[in-house]
Amino acid sequence: MDLILKYFPNLSEDQISKFEMLERLYQDWNLKINVVSRKDIDELYLRHVLHSLAISKLVTFKDGTKIMDVGTGGGFPGIPLAILFPECQFHLVDSIAKKLKVVNEVVEGLGLTNVKTTHSRVEEINDTYDFIVSRAVAAMPTFVHWVKGKILKKQHHDLKNGILYLKGGDLEEELKTYTTAKIYNLSDYYSEDFFETKKLVHLPLKFKG
Repeated sequence: MDLILKYFPNLSEDQISKFEMLERLYQDWNLKINVVSRKDIDELYLRHVLHSLAISKLVTFKDGTKIMDVGTGGGFPGIPLAILFPECQFHLVDSIAKKLKVVNEVVEGLGLTNVKTTHSRVEEINDTYDFIVSRAVAAMPTFVHWVKGKILKKQHHDLKNGILYLKGGDLEEELKTYTTAKIYNLSDYYSEDFFETKKLVHLPLKFKG
């Protein structure tokens, strides 16, 4: 928890309490349904929570912002972001039911009222969002195809509506056709070695009516 407070010193008492509770809930549920590897559970705040919260270093979501987390897995980056931005609406989507069972239990355990979940392929979601977030569930061309037509037209942020994608490694080849994509190094925000090769990609997407 000290790691979170190192980078987010202005959290409210309620947010601190929720982030503290997060670890216990994941440890308990992971024993029943394995959604996070053992090593990752031991370093949950570093590898999952802080990693997820990197998105907030690029954009501060305004109240009322709608965000979809595609392929949320165990609830990342959606759940940490939902704690950080309680006045925003988060829609966590995954095609694997057992993962969402853990997500639902964690959401309920934390008392998060700004999160809904859907067991579905993202292509079947018929809604629009300010931002679509994810952690490396597919190559960017595939991901863009999945979320086509799901971006809101009205802009509320200086950062243009679109995809915020957490990924590692060399992204040059994958992004060469996306001239508007911008890559941010997480090592610019965090000093831990884990983030040395980790990146955040922002890809603006136009509304398609």
